[in-house]
Amino acid sequence: MITKEIAQKLTAVVGNENYQDSKAGRLVYSYDATPNFQSLPDAIISPRNTKEIAEVVKICNEYGVPIVPRGSGTNLCGGTCPTEGGIVLLFKHLNKILEIDEENLTVTLQPGVITFDLIQAVEAKGLFYPPDPGSMKISTMGGNINENSGGLRGLKYGVTRDYVMALEIVLANGDIIRTGGKLAKDVAGYDFTRLFVGSEGTLGIITEATLKLIPIPETKKTMLALYQSLEAAAKSVSKIIASKIIPATLEFIDQPTLEVIEAYAQIGLPTDVKAVLLIEQDGPPEIVERDMLKMEEICKQEQAVSVQVAKSEEEAEALRTARRTALSALARLSPTTILEDATVPRSEISKMVNAINDIAEKYNLKICTFGHAGDGNLHPTCPTDARNHEEMERVEQAFAEIFEKAIELGGTITGEHGVGVMKAPYLEWKLGREGIAAMKAVKTALDPNNVMNPGKVFAKDSRKRVVVSK
Repeated sequence: MITKEIAQKLTAVVGNENYQDSKAGRLVYSYDATPNFQSLPDAIISPRNTKEIAEVVKICNEYGVPIVPRGSGTNLCGGTCPTEGGIVLLFKHLNKILEIDEENLTVTLQPGVITFDLIQAVEAKGLFYPPDPGSMKISTMGGNINENSGGLRGLKYGVTRDYVMALEIVLANGDIIRTGGKLAKDVAGYDFTRLFVGSEGTLGIITEATLKLIPIPETKKTMLALYQSLEAAAKSVSKIIASKIIPATLEFIDQPTLEVIEAYAQIGLPTDVKAVLLIEQDGPPEIVERDMLKMEEICKQEQAVSVQVAKSEEEAEALRTARRTALSALARLSPTTILEDATVPRSEISKMVNAINDIAEKYNLKICTFGHAGDGNLHPTCPTDARNHEEMERVEQAFAEIFEKAIELGGTITGEHGVGVMKAPYLEWKLGREGIAAMKAVKTALDPNNVMNPGKVFAKDSRKRVVVSK
């Protein structure tokens, strides 16, 4: 709880206009994109610079006030829901691209920069920032770094952590540290940069980041392969990679998802097939042409009933946009939409998709599956209704079995969405008790008073989708 004394100290740092504790204002920041999960913060603070953040953190650490850093709140694991009250810290004033360094191929920015704005800014200079999370038009770079976000281009280009070169961080005691730099090589000391990427705000507050850029690809081509068999689609994925081709995008969409996307986007997607692969390659024209021909041949060898290459960039963009709208389209089906991201080795995709379908049938649920087939990251998505408590119990049991199956197949409980609150009960399945203990040791060392986004990553009980209120 924030007392009058604490509130006065905080407003003295950020100004009255950047401190808000009205019920209406708190309600806006009581939830994120995670369904059926809400908890009121005690106040919302919008610092104007790193120094103010450091002062705010010192006050919160002294009085034991929880701090939840928040961008656009697009995460799907409850990571920015203030489950233990305290303050939600916004970055609306720290939203600038500070430098695009064309000599070192880097960009330095503040955490409140929108991902899509960054991508457009660097592409205007002939440069390329590859990570492209589905929420990139509204997500912030601070959120992407905290969650280690992926995207459609993850197979070829990797995820957010592969592009973070340096960070400025405010620690739980208010100290400000800098990690990394504009360096191709740096092995001095522990790799704190990587430690903080994906830490979900539990270790410190990222206030500035330097990211690696690469030259923008010369050209790009897109194709759609249609299948009447999930196994055939999965085999195509494995064979493409085994042929030493790494496409820029290799996406999987099952029939139930196709039907919903087409009803939403109405671009002429086929709905009479069991699965499609959306495949893209980029790079020099001769390599793109060679790879596309080879991938088309592989898909046909693996019983694709049709392989269609986009005739124009407009057609290709329509296909990409349709894939990105999958969650929005599925959200139209029911009041509550639960999207997860179990990840398996790509050789196990067919087994995982079949297991998801079997689990859905076992629990009498509709589960649509799409995702990044090239890197084994699948998004089983269940349209449901949080008001139906009996069905929600079945949903929770079903996803527990899905995570268990993913781990059994050599996979993990999350490939890009983070742990937050929602995946915390399952983290020990992946890491074991010893792994959890090692993580807790790091957390305790850097945040002994547990003020940095408390209640996230480390599970308190075996329950998952419980509504929390204050």
